[in-house]
Amino acid sequence: MKKNITKQVQRLFILTCLSLFAITIAKADLYPVDINKISEKAEKVYVGVYLMNIYDINMSANSYYADFYLWCKWKGKINPLTNIEFVNYVEKWGFTKHSIYDTTQILSDGFNYNILRVEGRFYHPFLLKDFPLDIQKLDIQIENSEYTNLQLVYLPAENESGFRPELKIPGWSIGGSTINSFNNKYNTSFGMPNIDKEEYSNLTYNLEIVRPFSFFFWKLLLPLIVVLLSSLGTMLIFPGFIDARISLPIGALLAAVFLQQSYTANLPDVGYMVLMDKIYVLSYMLIIANLIQSIITANRVSNEEEEDYKKVKKIDLRYVISSSIIFILLIVAIIIFN
Repeated sequence: MKKNITKQVQRLFILTCLSLFAITIAKADLYPVDINKISEKAEKVYVGVYLMNIYDINMSANSYYADFYLWCKWKGKINPLTNIEFVNYVEKWGFTKHSIYDTTQILSDGFNYNILRVEGRFYHPFLLKDFPLDIQKLDIQIENSEYTNLQLVYLPAENESGFRPELKIPGWSIGGSTINSFNNKYNTSFGMPNIDKEEYSNLTYNLEIVRPFSFFFWKLLLPLIVVLLSSLGTMLIFPGFIDARISLPIGALLAAVFLQQSYTANLPDVGYMVLMDKIYVLSYMLIIANLIQSIITANRVSNEEEEDYKKVKKIDLRYVISSSIIFILLIVAIIIFN
């Protein structure tokens, strides 16, 4: 048993370190395109993305399914759709991509044009520090696997990109979408001799999704409030009923543990505390304080004198008021400054 726990702790530590390392590398290598510094020889490709559906958001697997249209407009000999690569797609067997037109279309303004319908599962590392009040930005990234940013540059068609108005994601509200162009520098020559580390044009489409406050309050916070009220209710029981006053906080503690397990089961293993974890830590502290208060007051009425009962009732009332106010203030502070 101890060996299994040690292995799980080591695994969690390694995953956390790798995640932090990956985030650091991504920040260092991916930077916005400066339109004034684009090579004159580079073919400019204007890309638009129109999202049709998002479904099966799986936080444990850090992935989701997306169904969307992607089109390109360009002037030049290079066809940007020939070697297009979806950087963060996973499950190759379930990925579909087909052109709407069999051949490249020539538009009235002289641009070449074609459009793809794409559907597949994409990887997205969910940051859950603010769960369940978190905001996620689901991303779809494309690059060209053959041409560098000195030969081909993807530029966003911002005014034409977006998502269909009827798009709904159960459990989430849609905050909006953005599309941006970056340069991605790979810190490797991919084993090719006499070749410097090259940069490739990267285009990223983001859909912002927000977890509604109603989910936090009704699904997670309200059951916990009921448990905490039952724990505080022990102070309203007649001081002479010692067994009942002690058993209520113990039952509340067990209930809080099961409630926490119910939401953590749907989250990936992360090496940090999410917002809801911090709220539960405060809740555990309050329940344990209630238990300690019950034991202390039980000792005070051990002589079963009426005067002692009256004093304990006053102490209990002050305790309930003060502990409730402090708990609420701490919860508000955690939510604001998390």
